[in-house]
Amino acid sequence: RGNRRATFLLSMDDYALYFIGLLVVLCAAVVLLSHAYLEHTEDRRADYYLLLLLATLGATVLVASTHFASLLLGLEILSVSLYGLIAYPQTRPTATEAALKYLVLAASTAAFMLMGMAFVYAASGSMALGDLSAFAAVAPGWSRVLYFGGLTLLLTGIGFKLAVAPFHLWTPDVYQGAPAPVTAFVATVSKGAVFALLLRYADQVDPGGGGPLVIVLTVIAFASMAIGNLLALLQENVKRLLAYSSISHLGYLLVALLAGGAAGRTAAAFYLAAYTLTMVTAFGIVTFLSGREGESETLGDYRGLGRRRPWVAGVFTIALLSLAGIPITAGFIGKFFLIRAGVGETQWALVVTLALTSTIGLFYYLRVIVTMYGAGVTEHSAASGAKAGVGPDERSGQDVPQVVPSGGRLAAAVLAVLTIALLALGVYPDGLLRLIERAASTLG
Repeated sequence: RGNRRATFLLSMDDYALYFIGLLVVLCAAVVLLSHAYLEHTEDRRADYYLLLLLATLGATVLVASTHFASLLLGLEILSVSLYGLIAYPQTRPTATEAALKYLVLAASTAAFMLMGMAFVYAASGSMALGDLSAFAAVAPGWSRVLYFGGLTLLLTGIGFKLAVAPFHLWTPDVYQGAPAPVTAFVATVSKGAVFALLLRYADQVDPGGGGPLVIVLTVIAFASMAIGNLLALLQENVKRLLAYSSISHLGYLLVALLAGGAAGRTAAAFYLAAYTLTMVTAFGIVTFLSGREGESETLGDYRGLGRRRPWVAGVFTIALLSLAGIPITAGFIGKFFLIRAGVGETQWALVVTLALTSTIGLFYYLRVIVTMYGAGVTEHSAASGAKAGVGPDERSGQDVPQVVPSGGRLAAAVLAVLTIALLALGVYPDGLLRLIERAASTLG
């Protein structure tokens, strides 16, 4: 009334709708994969699905946020739901430990972000994210120092949620301890929502201007690509390997973020879609092979999988090749766009680092593939076959498939659809690219 101006907390533009659609697809995949997992491990299911939907609601609020209030609301809905999801198997101490670690992480994240919001508000007098660029151009003296100090704290909180270096230490422990489908959710929906928020407002602080925040983001990108890939080389646990791999992939995404412009936004949005679909496929295989005896998470659990379950090994192989950026997969097209965006803005050091560290990544992805198709089945891999629904035939001594429950058939169908999507995007990405370009154009 009068001179009062309405405050909008959410923006349902094409950009938000694109990412909301992506997050809903990822959530649906996790829900369907969880059905088979919970048949094996849990009797209580309704509260699990409720938490999963609430976490997705928080993620969708994040990608549409235009105000600090909605940003914090979405972040907390997402984080609080994830506490319960990670600790859901009450009989597994590792899940409780992972949830406690994530709780400490989320509390630290909230503290950094709240203090950052306070500093930005004290300097600018506004809590609307769209006002960042206008104030940054005219901020005087100490207000400018306070403003950039607040942005640094906000960036620290986002760094924790994305698990980029040096904020990555929580990632492998939480990924390993959480239930496999929840790990898939954290690696895709949670990180995807936070990065989509960062991508929306990156240009608000002039990422191409060479300011202090750009220097910090550049260092983070270098560190994430190097540390993620080098530490993944040392892992014997598949979930930890994928955790460190995810750190490097967020570093790749920062290359496009720093490139900026329409090309950078398009490359980042496409790679984020390719990465999240690939990750949910990879963790979907871990979920599919898990049972009451435990989760199939060590490399030994996958030894001889190509002989025992060739189609499962084939799906996992395609997912790993997509993460490595091999042609005719979505990951290859995504990396091509990242490199093109970086070259277009002469980000040569970042592009060279991306190429070199991707070569390192190829080694540990191929290590898993070679393990799956290696000759010989040990006692350990035979035990993992029991988790995957394969048992010994008493007459021949050969492993033969057991009856797959309905949840397992549903999960198999989901994995098949995801695999087709990865290959389709690797061969014909034009349809998704047009959608992304239309969505990114709303950012100006």
